[in-house]
Amino acid sequence: MTWLNQLEPKGLLQAFGEMPPDSFRLLGHEQILAFFMRFHLLTTMEDKARARIQRLPLYARWAKWLSINTAFVGTTVSEYVPFSADLLPEYFIELLQQQISPLCKITIIKDIPQSSPLLSEMENDYADAVIKSAVKQGYIVVEGQALAYVPVDFDSIESYLAQLSYSRRKNLRRKIKSRNDVIVTVIPTGRFYNEIDERVTREYYDLYEEVYSQSEIHFDHLTYDFICQLLRDNNSNGIVFEYRRRSDNLLIGWNLCYAFRGNLIDKYIGLRYPHARELNLYFLSWIVNLEYALQHGLKHYIAGWTDPEVKASLGAKFTFTRHAVYIRSPLLRTLIRRFSNSFEGDRSKLDART
Repeated sequence: MTWLNQLEPKGLLQAFGEMPPDSFRLLGHEQILAFFMRFHLLTTMEDKARARIQRLPLYARWAKWLSINTAFVGTTVSEYVPFSADLLPEYFIELLQQQISPLCKITIIKDIPQSSPLLSEMENDYADAVIKSAVKQGYIVVEGQALAYVPVDFDSIESYLAQLSYSRRKNLRRKIKSRNDVIVTVIPTGRFYNEIDERVTREYYDLYEEVYSQSEIHFDHLTYDFICQLLRDNNSNGIVFEYRRRSDNLLIGWNLCYAFRGNLIDKYIGLRYPHARELNLYFLSWIVNLEYALQHGLKHYIAGWTDPEVKASLGAKFTFTRHAVYIRSPLLRTLIRRFSNSFEGDRSKLDART
């Protein structure tokens, strides 16, 4: 199968299909990647709007009705929703209406690209056509997240730093002084098979759990088997950046990235708190990833969806997404339309910075 919008290797999509996150039930369809789960409607709503709803009379009694059986078209391991190159956009929507929407109360086509500079013109045109076809079928279009990326248009880290403002450059230099206290090791995926590597893999997963537990939104909880498969995959050009404290060799963090189609794409991270914060590992790993992309002649460092304000301060650019939402219930459809501007969109956060 040829998928459009694919910024990551097929090994990730295969692992998602074989070992999906906890509570996900996958749709078995050759031309559509989708999963079902119970989704609470307030999960991605902005804080003020969520608080307004939670103050409504008897909220504690009827809140459970906001957890709804939902179909998500796409995956949580790809930056964008993968579209089958064999389906015309209007036929894709027809398939959803015939085979998916009748099975659940809400259908969400997630992470639809919007004029993405990381994709071809054909892929962007296809995404626009999907939106138009979805709207004709009664879908509501909701603002999505912002994907951060850094064009590798500099010839050294010094020239990258020179692109930042004086205050941000000074602050970043201060934070990455911790590099003297950290051992950075670059490990290609495809190993992690013997007993020693398996112990390390378990430690990696424990650090992933630390990151997951402190995240504000708990959506997809990855399984240990999924992480293992990624670390053992020697066909996807995965790279693990491992960080250990120099004083005692304590593992304080790891970051799994992929060099694919001329980009370095940042996928998963595990951190040991509070040590990772004390050593500014977030900022150090940013510089390490940029160095790798520069050294290997890659075009972009694709830094993911989270922390847009922080990434903007580090010089990242952003490309935005949309979600198309189909709701079977007229009453629920009216409610979602009323609050559609209250679901978290990164554009407003980034606009507020300027």
